[in-house]
Amino acid sequence: MAPMAAVVNWVIIALAFGSTLIGGYVGYQAYRGYRRHDSRTMQALSMGLFFLTAVAFSFAFVGSLLLRQGYLSLQYQQPLTLITRLFQFLGVLLIAYSLHSRG
Repeated sequence: MAPMAAVVNWVIIALAFGSTLIGGYVGYQAYRGYRRHDSRTMQALSMGLFFLTAVAFSFAFVGSLLLRQGYLSLQYQQPLTLITRLFQFLGVLLIAYSLHSRG
């Protein structure tokens, strides 16, 4: 049963890493749209997508690796989760702003 658990762990790590890379790509493409059109709403959208995907996923990914490998003690798990959720909230907030902004 242990080999299956190891495979599942590697799949989880691969998906988290893939989400981080794709999130960075999506945020970068939105940023390119902002630069092309010089639109404040596109800037908020690109920043929101970047925070929601690349930053939050990266922070959670690195934090979970540090916790799993024992470089950080478990007392840091809750603060890491809080910071990750703050990045996600900021991302969603900026996306909502971009969708409701008129300029």
